[in-house]
Amino acid sequence: MAWVYLLLAGLFEIGWPVGLKIAQQAETRTIGIVVAVAFMVVSGLLLWLAQKQIPIGTSYAVWTGIGAAGTFLVGVLFYGDPTSLGRYIGVALIVGGVATLKLSH
Repeated sequence: MAWVYLLLAGLFEIGWPVGLKIAQQAETRTIGIVVAVAFMVVSGLLLWLAQKQIPIGTSYAVWTGIGAAGTFLVGVLFYGDPTSLGRYIGVALIVGGVATLKLSH
């Protein structure tokens, strides 16, 4: 169950940068901040639950890896963030590192 908590924590980790992006516009500032804080709280709680059984170094690396790769994809798909082969390779390395941590646990 700890790995499920960790996966969910990583997915919720994607939500708070999106909330901060939403908050950049004056008309959506408040809702963006609320979204960011809510996702931070849920993500942190799920990470805390996961760390009861998963070592801190592994759980933190997986959590931030999911958040970083997921936020990159959201940026590309929904916000027009720049892409290049190098950026995709970088994300692939993050995902590969996360998979290696999981498989060698």
